[in-house]
Amino acid sequence: MIKKISPSENDFDIPAKNCYRMVILGSTKVGKTAIVSRFLNERFDDQYTPTIEDFHRKFYSIRGEVYQLDILDTSGNHPFPAIRRLSILTGDIFILVFSLDSKDSFEEVQRLKQQIFETKSCLKNKTKENVDVPLVICGNKGDGDFYREVQPGEIEQLIAGDSSCAYFEISAKRNTNVDKMFQTLFNMSKLPSEMSPDLHRKVSVQYCDILHRKSIKNKKLKDGDAYGIVAPFARRPSVHSDLMYIKEKAIGGGQGKDKERCVIS
Repeated sequence: MIKKISPSENDFDIPAKNCYRMVILGSTKVGKTAIVSRFLNERFDDQYTPTIEDFHRKFYSIRGEVYQLDILDTSGNHPFPAIRRLSILTGDIFILVFSLDSKDSFEEVQRLKQQIFETKSCLKNKTKENVDVPLVICGNKGDGDFYREVQPGEIEQLIAGDSSCAYFEISAKRNTNVDKMFQTLFNMSKLPSEMSPDLHRKVSVQYCDILHRKSIKNKKLKDGDAYGIVAPFARRPSVHSDLMYIKEKAIGGGQGKDKERCVIS
């Protein structure tokens, strides 16, 4: 069980190159939050609660390196287009989710994929970076009896010729292909595969000293293992902080300032 008292996240001194933001996008009721819950807690909740916007943070200790992964679970209603655009601009890796029994949700994913490309292309013109964005498209709710409204040919057409995009049919309810999807996404992003749920040990915040040391002295923890810690009470960085990060990234030709990227609140 995670303890409520923990050292300040600012004490972890994580390099900017090891800080990433994962953004989950899609229509309402397609299972975005269920996928996040599987990723963070290995749980599934049958009860549906509309998401406005949820922010989570996870720390990793992998082979002597410390990583920070911010997870932004977005609203399917996107009432504020400017905020959605900002979420795309600050995102590093993306998961687009649709329901296999909803053609409308698939069409929304088509629009989102195009929007990500266009938004990142605008930033590319200023930073001179490649526009390749690691992205996984998930066809969720592939469990039980359902009427399939989205055909395989339509999906193949969407991802054809895009080496930075992969597709998985998953079931967040049955936990089918979820971990494999995350492993693929992290591999595409050149991140450690141990960041996916099945490949690291989940530990509580009481063991957060592993984020400070290259050598682990706690008898319950071993050097060389991969560990993941969900940060309690994580707060989404302010809009101002995100805007400053984008500004610094554009001015700096691709690298925002460390303080605007890692452990900001």
